Amino acid sequence: MSPAVTALARRLVATPSHDDPDAAGALLESWLREHTDATVERDEHGNVIARRGDGDRSLALVGHHDVVPPAPEQRDDGYLVEERDGRLFGRGSADMKGSLAAMACAFRDSDPAGELVFASFVGEERGGIGCRAAIEDGFAPDYAVVGEGSTGYSAPGVTDVAIAHRGRRASTITARGTAAHASEVGAGENAIYRATDAVDVIRDLPAPETTVHGRNVQGSLAVTEIDGGDAWNVIPDRCTVTVDERTVPGERAGLDAVESIEGVTWSVEQDLPPMACEDERFAAVALEIARNVQDGDPEHVVKPHATDAGWLAAEADTRTLVVGAAEPGEAHTAAESVSIPVLERCRRLYRALAERCP
Repeated sequence: MSPAVTALARRLVATPSHDDPDAAGALLESWLREHTDATVERDEHGNVIARRGDGDRSLALVGHHDVVPPAPEQRDDGYLVEERDGRLFGRGSADMKGSLAAMACAFRDSDPAGELVFASFVGEERGGIGCRAAIEDGFAPDYAVVGEGSTGYSAPGVTDVAIAHRGRRASTITARGTAAHASEVGAGENAIYRATDAVDVIRDLPAPETTVHGRNVQGSLAVTEIDGGDAWNVIPDRCTVTVDERTVPGERAGLDAVESIEGVTWSVEQDLPPMACEDERFAAVALEIARNVQDGDPEHVVKPHATDAGWLAAEADTRTLVVGAAEPGEAHTAAESVSIPVLERCRRLYRALAERCP
């Protein structure tokens, strides 16, 4: 067991980073400068990026140091952090400062096969703004492992290798009509009726679906909000419908079909890309290493939600996997925690991967 992983994880978890991630970024920058001989940069966006080793290809260990706001019971002057029953408790322990500490220690400890990059981004919880800014500035490693949770998908306690994850497209359907007094129905055009016609179209659309390395990736499509009308005696002239689509690599639902209805338009508010690792060798090597560092039998799995891996795959053309200590249901909760032995497992996994890949 490496006490350095737990010590760094405790320091990171105790450092508030929901409103302003600057202090957590400064901690990481200082730790990397003190404990490694890497070239370390904290860029204008607040991202922390370090590089060591050389070679024609690069592997990046990628995380983020921003978190969602803590629950009242998770904070005091800073963030509360506690160890008990072999777990580390506190906001960000699972998502994802625990795995971030494991990555930093693996970055320090490894004898990399090529250029090894450590990157911790800001703004992951706000649509990946730090990762996207880094990519715009030229960040484009050949390979990457994103340390979001992949433990407990195939079986409890087993750290799996995620070869794909779903994305999220949030969109709004706007129906417009003509207002009139409700006693004169024929004098107006009811926007709510047009909106419900659009909802009927959505109900009949198939959800996106694909396969990655033989694993099914199933998307989903749901109407989540509807808002229209101003008074009980007025025919409404506007109604909006919010749609949540969980996307899959290479596929989207045909939501533009709603625009065939008179007075209806469709707009996309957010589109977080899905991820698929098309490099079979990279995926196979990572799974082999995952099997070597634990007693369980890990598998290639699919994560249900978007991460910065989607931006790296879509915008930087990086071959990307997701491997991390957090288990389903831990992130963003008032009792958020991560297994300390699994953090050490991940440190060994990241180090072995750095020494074999690219």
